Amino acid sequence: MDTAVLMTTFGIIFLAELGDKTQLTAMALAVRYPWKKVFVGIAAAFALLNVGAVLIGKILFAVLPLFWIKLVSGGLFLFFGVTTLRGGEDDDEEKGKKASARGPVVTSFVMILLAELGDKTQLVTTSLAAQYDSPLAVFTGSTLALWLVSLVGIFLGRQLIRVVSLYTIQKAAGVLFLVFGAIVLYQAFSGR
Repeated sequence: MDTAVLMTTFGIIFLAELGDKTQLTAMALAVRYPWKKVFVGIAAAFALLNVGAVLIGKILFAVLPLFWIKLVSGGLFLFFGVTTLRGGEDDDEEKGKKASARGPVVTSFVMILLAELGDKTQLVTTSLAAQYDSPLAVFTGSTLALWLVSLVGIFLGRQLIRVVSLYTIQKAAGVLFLVFGAIVLYQAFSGR
């Protein structure tokens, strides 16, 4: 397993999810249900989502030239940077209402699965899997980052928001996406 890819993936996904709706959802669920059951549902949802993201990314890596993968990946990073800075996340209250009638594990699983399906971090995980020939490292880094962010949301979310505003966290994530987008595009064009 490529440790550099694992750590890069972990860092990008962790910072991108801080203050995101997923972390806030984990916090809200933990207030209502036992935290262990909430985490089991969340962990299962992220594992399933990341398997799909890495498989799609691996197929792209095998089919497309690296230049085009980096070009699209850089564009995605820039897009998510701009939308994060603009606060473009949709509210998932309707999804939450439908899921809340189930038990805590199923509720957590369904809420996270629906909230993250096609979300920026899933697409970034797909992009990273397409860029690097290390699918296990991307899967592990992304999954561990999402699990840790969820645990932070469960245990420390309220304290973090007291120290650093949610606005600041979201803006930092947006800037990070823009920086990574610029780096990936630079790599794409400097390698030609």
